[in-house]
Amino acid sequence: MRGWWQEIADLVLPAECGGCGAARTVLCARCRAALTGAGPGRVRPVPEPDGLPPVCAAGPYEDAVRAALLAHKERGVLALAGPLGAALAGAVRAGPAGCGAPGSAVLLVPVPSARGAVRARGHDPARRIALAAAGELRRTGVAARVLAVLRQRRPVADQAGLGSAQRLENLAGALAVARGAEGLLGEGRVVLVDDVMTTGASLAEAARAVREAVREIARDGREGARMRGGASGQPTGTGRAVVKEIENMICAAVVAAPPDSFEGNRN
Repeated sequence: MRGWWQEIADLVLPAECGGCGAARTVLCARCRAALTGAGPGRVRPVPEPDGLPPVCAAGPYEDAVRAALLAHKERGVLALAGPLGAALAGAVRAGPAGCGAPGSAVLLVPVPSARGAVRARGHDPARRIALAAAGELRRTGVAARVLAVLRQRRPVADQAGLGSAQRLENLAGALAVARGAEGLLGEGRVVLVDDVMTTGASLAEAARAVREAVREIARDGREGARMRGGASGQPTGTGRAVVKEIENMICAAVVAAPPDSFEGNRN
């Protein structure tokens, strides 16, 4: 029979590595190297959905990386949020110039999971990893914070088993920025974050929702005179420039993506 001290240890220490199953470690050195060793890179799904911002991934979605992500998401191994967040922070730093550089301001906007999935899992994986990534970035001098402003405004089907076109149709118009939170989007570079990118449909829809919110600020004049239009209610030249600047500052980062989506792996 197991002693009481062993049972307590199982509550405190991980039973096995989330990547390979090695005993008594959250993520062994070998699996940690698989997660971050290859270095983050730019990824592009094929076909690439319209409106997808530049995306960087920490590593390929295979083997130990895939196992660790599934352990965190589906089995609730929450201790994996730390190493997964560190990997996501590396993908953020690999983004466009100035993204994740010391002294920069970064807004990590997680792609929300369906409400039913969050209830079933007991946590929101992307948001938890984003919080860990923000802490890692702050330790290196980046003014990073999580801005969980995206909401699902209609039910969506489970994405599992859907192809690229089906996922785009399933998610079209499904996300929106929470009312009243639009003005926060101009406080730094917006980095959309998720645990995994497959077809890019979720990130493309998230980017559309953020862009729509920014344009709504311009239409409604919530940022003051520089964003106000004339009698037509349209943004002035200055307002359009501000909108364009914010839109151009949108990028994305994920922990993992399919191996063939990495630019360096293409023929």
